[in-house]
Amino acid sequence: MESDIIFREATEQDLNKIVEMLANDALGSKRERYELPLPESYKDAFKAISSDPNNELVVACDEEKVIGVLQITFTPYITHQGGWRATVEGVRTLSSERSKGIGTKLIKWAIQRAKERNCHLVQLTTDKERPDALRFYERIGFKSHSRGAKV
Repeated sequence: MESDIIFREATEQDLNKIVEMLANDALGSKRERYELPLPESYKDAFKAISSDPNNELVVACDEEKVIGVLQITFTPYITHQGGWRATVEGVRTLSSERSKGIGTKLIKWAIQRAKERNCHLVQLTTDKERPDALRFYERIGFKSHSRGAKV
């Protein structure tokens, strides 16, 4: 029997597990520094996120165990008649919990949260080096239609 997954805002005590999940893939291992104690930059980012009412760092928990994470940012726009949109990033599932539907539940939770915040659009980003992630997002209803650029 599958247990219920709880979604809650992350606490600073969750930070080690969050960074561990972010670093636990080929791309993440190149750009994250999972070491204990964590570099102060992660703690500084956590404080900035948690103090911003338009940013939420959310963890999925099976009982007390953190098994997933995502960040959702709410942004007002002049376009779409001054509408709001939600951007979802940093989606990860604990490696031992992959292929169990946790990612789908995380994204569905984020879509519901965006509706609660009256967002007209939910967008997400994924690196082009993560084709499996792109296929996953398309499978749950996202359409790849834009092309962005970074400096």
